[in-house]
Amino acid sequence: MRAGFAWRRSVRGGALLLLVFTLLVGLPALRATAAGAASRDARVTAQQASQILLPANRIVAYYGNPLSPVLGRLGEPPPDEMIARLRRTVAYYTAADPSRPVKPALELIAPLAQGSPGEDGLYRARMSSDLMEQVSGWAGDNDLLLILDVQVGRSSVADELPELLPYLKRPHTHLALDPEFAMGPSQVPGQAIGSLDAADVNVAIRTLAEVVTAEQLPPKVLIVHRFLPSMLTNVDAIESDPRVQVVMDMDGFGSPSVKISKYGTFVRDVGDYFGGIKLFYNYDTPLMPPEDVLALDPSPDVVIYQ
Repeated sequence: MRAGFAWRRSVRGGALLLLVFTLLVGLPALRATAAGAASRDARVTAQQASQILLPANRIVAYYGNPLSPVLGRLGEPPPDEMIARLRRTVAYYTAADPSRPVKPALELIAPLAQGSPGEDGLYRARMSSDLMEQVSGWAGDNDLLLILDVQVGRSSVADELPELLPYLKRPHTHLALDPEFAMGPSQVPGQAIGSLDAADVNVAIRTLAEVVTAEQLPPKVLIVHRFLPSMLTNVDAIESDPRVQVVMDMDGFGSPSVKISKYGTFVRDVGDYFGGIKLFYNYDTPLMPPEDVLALDPSPDVVIYQ
């Protein structure tokens, strides 16, 4: 196991107390790069440790963007009905596993990959501040988590994260990376399956860790979506930091047997990360019920509906 991976997906019950104790006495600072960048203070305070999201809770999210219902459940108007549906979905998971509280969440695609180059030629559209504040308001007003799903197009994680910092500084806001839409210099979203490297994930981890320390926030969640091995390269080089809880999410659609198999490949067998799965209302045949989702090995920490 790589040093510093305190966030084991298998931690449950009393073991969480040991995890918190480990955090409080201080984990070693992590090297930013193999070249010997300066060490960072990777400790979290007692107050931060008391607000750990995972594994004490499970996250159930609706994914999408208000620009179009085609992008997922989050975009299906009106918002009050969408949020009511989300709460009903959460209730199913609470009933299926009463031992673990469920945190409802909205996963907003921002920025959004697109098939046209746009004015800057980067094949992605950044969301307006009005839209960002609108969805952040839905989350804040309804005690929901907000997850910003980054589709970089031909841009980069490093170039897109500064635009999201005002929102990531808010306690209820977290981050996801969508390698499918991370394009090479000649690729177009929707025509090719993209890829991110561990170096890109590490940029996100460092950014979130710095936000947690600067703003004295609880640890942030970082979700990495994946359904092909090529979508995430050099996985073993992903850094660990107690301020960031990394979730590997199986993002493919299909039959239950296909999803179960790929969940094993991209979650169970990938290492000491939290596990997630995305379910597709219109493309999974049939849609797995909550009882079957929770029976996956390991039981998912994050469940996303698109």
